[in-house]
Amino acid sequence: MEKIQIPRTDLNVSTIALGCMRISSLNDEHLEALVCTALELGINFFDHADIYGGGECEKRFGHLLERKPELRRQMIIQSKCDIVTPDHQGPRYDTSKNYIIEQAKQSIANLHCGYLDVLLIHRPDPLMNPKEVAEAFNELKEDGLVHYFGVSNFPSSKIRMLQKYVSQPLIIDQIQLSAVHALAVDESVFFNMTDDHAISRTDQILDYAMKNDIVLQAWCPLQASWEDGSFLDHPKYPELNEVLDQFAKKYGVTKSAVAAAWILRLPAAMQVIAGTTNPDHLRQLAAGANLKLNRQEWYDLYLACHHPLP
Repeated sequence: MEKIQIPRTDLNVSTIALGCMRISSLNDEHLEALVCTALELGINFFDHADIYGGGECEKRFGHLLERKPELRRQMIIQSKCDIVTPDHQGPRYDTSKNYIIEQAKQSIANLHCGYLDVLLIHRPDPLMNPKEVAEAFNELKEDGLVHYFGVSNFPSSKIRMLQKYVSQPLIIDQIQLSAVHALAVDESVFFNMTDDHAISRTDQILDYAMKNDIVLQAWCPLQASWEDGSFLDHPKYPELNEVLDQFAKKYGVTKSAVAAAWILRLPAAMQVIAGTTNPDHLRQLAAGANLKLNRQEWYDLYLACHHPLP
């Protein structure tokens, strides 16, 4: 499994990460098989959030680490906070100092992991006071509870604003990205044009991440949209599936591996968040980490998604 060194850290992370949003329904045996498969593949990065499964995902994962604490040494564990759900007096976002600290501590307790390697602010909060966030990060860092920090679903403008106040480098931004949901690419290709593709919906996050040594984590790498779900074998995306199938056969991998390789071919430091709970599907997608598409292949997939070139 290919790994990348996150600048300004001692973290050497796999380019494929296991997303743990759906593990709450797994029994102990199934979860252990999934996690052990990830580790065997060289996947060392595990992505959580305090809201996943209503908190049950972290607890299920923590139950595994409680039984097998030796696994923790092989893992880089990330969690996220600030989304408050209706069953916890929400809905709202909460980036207050006390809330961030308490949620980080709760995640550590749920995960039985001792500390978080990375903590992300999950969503931009219109009421975010960056000075409070900075105070929370400082306290968590000084107490050894969180080693590094980042954000999720943040435009570059908000990262710049937050970084002004936060003394630790913001090392990660997690964004939705796939061959179909490629808004971050579209806005760059269609610069200074009147097409809808030219509308800046990600605030040039690809360029900003490269310039500032930020890793971009792509969530839902196989998803077309919330309405359509996965684009793999979806009748609405015949051209894309034809090209995916062509390259899958050429390289002896699955279409999911090709889709992951499309994301990893971008010049920014990229990670793909694999949200599957099926060990076999994880093996298939993870093969994309060792597949480097050439330029024409990358563009063939981009064009097959009806992203025209000017």
